Amino acid sequence: MYNRLRELREDKDLTQTQVAKYLNMSQTGYSQYEIGKNDVPTLVLIKLSLFYNVSVDYLLNITDETKPYKRA
Repeated sequence: MYNRLRELREDKDLTQTQVAKYLNMSQTGYSQYEIGKNDVPTLVLIKLSLFYNVSVDYLLNITDETKPYKRA
């Protein structure tokens, strides 16, 4: 999962600081997610899936399909 977070961020030419600002957290805190030192809370996973327009399953490496599910 952690590689996906980094790949998605880099594909959008974003810095960790920019993503952390979106999540309302520190760059250091966000970097801990990317290196796998800290688990990503569910609410952060949801925010990241919306931010990158991918499914949570994709973030979690459950699927390689990036297309998000239709929102209820």
